[in-house]
Amino acid sequence: MPRFSTPAVFLSLFLMFSLIQSASSAESLLDIEFARVDGTPLKLDLHLPDQKNASLLVWIHGGAWRRGSRSGVPVKSLVDKGWAIASVDYRLSPIAKFPAQIHDIKAAIRFLRAKSREYGYDSERIGILGASAGGHLAALTGVINEVQGLEGSVGNHLEENSSVQAIVSLYGASNLTTILKQSTPHGLGVRKPALDLFIGGQPEEVEETAKMASPVFHVDASDPPLLLIHGDQDPQMPINQSHELHGKYKEHGLDSRFEVIYGGAHGGSRFYDEESISKIDTFLKEHL
Repeated sequence: MPRFSTPAVFLSLFLMFSLIQSASSAESLLDIEFARVDGTPLKLDLHLPDQKNASLLVWIHGGAWRRGSRSGVPVKSLVDKGWAIASVDYRLSPIAKFPAQIHDIKAAIRFLRAKSREYGYDSERIGILGASAGGHLAALTGVINEVQGLEGSVGNHLEENSSVQAIVSLYGASNLTTILKQSTPHGLGVRKPALDLFIGGQPEEVEETAKMASPVFHVDASDPPLLLIHGDQDPQMPINQSHELHGKYKEHGLDSRFEVIYGGAHGGSRFYDEESISKIDTFLKEHL
């Protein structure tokens, strides 16, 4: 049986304790209520790095607009790179149709700006990220600036600015008027019932609402930089949706970057591995 000297044991314990302290330096503040609608609370989880005044990112979860939870944050490793992340609730489509989701996200952004000193992050320039339906909502939030009917009046901080300064959309929708024509049979099986719940019908039945809910119809020269990440074998969200938004940005001479995950489907580890997270981190650091 090996023997260890007392100094060696103390050194080992000190190093182990230091590693534990380092690993636990990030802080998560859960279940923070940012608004209340018809008596129902809307909450967010705040994940903070060890340094103070980190720049803030807002994460929007996916789930076909009708399910999902703020608890899953696949980009959480960005906290280790020095970002603060707020993962936010929004009313799901079985509870409330569009534009309730955008109203809730904007309420969260206003709350986060109002509370930046209290929680110790920098909210002057905010990035918004999301995947799938969350990618669509992130892009839509990013490209609308005081559009009538989309700002909403949810929450108690209506004096705060709800704009964001960078967008990351992972395999999200951009044009609900073309999405069904681009979809696979599998995609149609997912998308048609999801659209019924989200916008109250099929796009041809509620065309104006479908356009209002589509980022491509809101792009103008004032919009923030955009990073799109999409798999070329996505069976649920056609990659042409990202091509459309990228093309619309280019028409206006805006900064848009399009990363294709070759062989990538609808999500999966390749979208959140070190290579992809590093690309997101680099993009955000350039603009925030």
